[in-house]
Amino acid sequence: INKMATNLYSHSIFPPPRQNKDFLELKQFFKKNGKIKDFPAHESKAHSVDWNSDGRKVASGSTDKTVSVFSLDRYGLTRVHNYKGHSDHVDQLCWHPSHPEYLVSASEDKTIRIWDARVGHKCAQCISTKGDNINICWSPDGNTIAVGNKEDLITWIDTRNYKTKSEMHFNYEVNEISWNNTSEYFFLTNGNGCIVILSFPELKVMETLQAHSSNCISLEFDSQGRYFATGSADALASLWDLEELVCVRSFPRLFWPVRTLSFSFDGKLLAMGSEDHHVDIALVETGEEVCKVPCNASTFCVAWHPNKYLLAFVSDDKDRHERDAVDV
Repeated sequence: INKMATNLYSHSIFPPPRQNKDFLELKQFFKKNGKIKDFPAHESKAHSVDWNSDGRKVASGSTDKTVSVFSLDRYGLTRVHNYKGHSDHVDQLCWHPSHPEYLVSASEDKTIRIWDARVGHKCAQCISTKGDNINICWSPDGNTIAVGNKEDLITWIDTRNYKTKSEMHFNYEVNEISWNNTSEYFFLTNGNGCIVILSFPELKVMETLQAHSSNCISLEFDSQGRYFATGSADALASLWDLEELVCVRSFPRLFWPVRTLSFSFDGKLLAMGSEDHHVDIALVETGEEVCKVPCNASTFCVAWHPNKYLLAFVSDDKDRHERDAVDV
């Protein structure tokens, strides 16, 4: 059985002079504070990790069909729940954008489940869907959940009554999905290397951007509303100006497909994960490498803490007891 680890870790093509103040300060910060600690999490690979809105909890979802929730204190992570209920892999999960106790998980068992982290075992809501679910996101206003399945069908669910608002089938491979920060537009990346932008809730195609030369896998928005980033099978991550919809720079240091991205709380840093045995942390404004976080396997998902320089990531790694682990 492949094992995983959930981890916490507190140049562009033409790099600018190294006198950049943010670069020097952040590089020194991670050099001084760059420590990793692992915690048992799952019995097999975890595919997803995410912090809640106040940063006091982190959750991970696994191929062992469970969702684990950890609380964070000054000593590290303590597992408070291991939710069971899904009958197949949990491929992705996310927290409510503002309520710190609600999270939703997407599974290949053709359901999504909403969990209340204040409650021990049962899910708060189970919603059946039409296919094997692999992607999920929660709108920033909290009113809608979008879930995508292996058949490239996206379903939008109203969280006020848990009923389907709309659904759309695409004739190409749909990868990552996300709203922009105002919930006005819905973005998706596809197998043609494109970013497709839909109006919401009308779901009219507004723009199609050719972002990469091959499969566009990952997508992430910064909290400041200035940029979004994409990752691709061409081993590049790209930074996009959200207002102008133009690419401002690429991050070329990884050698394998960039399958996960996360911006830091202040928008200054971008973490990138792939099959390279490290997580690349770059300064957004220059593209320079601030830190390289070592890991012994491929990285499936990375997630910055909502108000600290603290990074969670899950990888195809294991702890010394041959279990999946959370590393801090």
